[in-house]
Amino acid sequence: MDSLTLEVLGWLFVAGLTGGFVDSIAGGGGLISVPALMMAGMNPVAALATNKAQAMFGSFTATLTYARKGHVNIADMKWAIAFTATGSIIGTILVQVLASDVMTQIIPFLLIGAAMYFLFGPKIGEIDRHHYLEQLPFYAIFGLTLGFYDGFFGPGTGSFWTLVFVAVLGFNMLKATAHTKVVNFTSNFTSFLFFAFAGHVLWIPALVMAGGQLIGARLGANTAMKHGTRVIRPLLVTVSLVITAKLVYDDPDNILHKLVIGWFS
Repeated sequence: MDSLTLEVLGWLFVAGLTGGFVDSIAGGGGLISVPALMMAGMNPVAALATNKAQAMFGSFTATLTYARKGHVNIADMKWAIAFTATGSIIGTILVQVLASDVMTQIIPFLLIGAAMYFLFGPKIGEIDRHHYLEQLPFYAIFGLTLGFYDGFFGPGTGSFWTLVFVAVLGFNMLKATAHTKVVNFTSNFTSFLFFAFAGHVLWIPALVMAGGQLIGARLGANTAMKHGTRVIRPLLVTVSLVITAKLVYDDPDNILHKLVIGWFS
């Protein structure tokens, strides 16, 4: 790409670093990286494919950082990885032939619900609580569902994973965040493979942003482990609401978009 000057690549590095930092704590790093890639002149498919390529470096780095400190045991997540990868494969295949209109209508409401859950539950996620499902059925249900969602659509996947880890498995917030990174990496890597084989990944910007991701994800994971719920909860709420606002703003046919326009007109 002729537009990839050193200055543009420098900004992409910064976008990767910032996205990796945010994503390792609360998810939503794609809100930073995808627009940056499109502003660099990429078409939407190339931007999404390149984003998956660079994002997997951040989710992998965050996973290792959390694992080394004992917040997640990757060996115990074999079923999570298997079901999430399966769901992601199905979603990545179907997104090429099906429209995502239904997703754009439903997801903003779910993200608002997730934000409210974390915002108004003052004790939620501070300590481990009773779980409502055993891990095998939990990963079968949510691994397939959220893996499919990440492959098919994507925005807010990290927030949804953290929500179900806290609400259904009873994890504390830091533990939920650490486990979220494992399944995030799984769906990122699976989608990346399909995009790469199809020739959609632009490698130079992907590798430049990956360098930023490696630094940002490590900084973000260490920040989350140091400050815990005090950082994770407000960032989760903020990211969920920002993703909602972007989805609604970008889609004039969205129900919430019409309600907001109607309210102010």
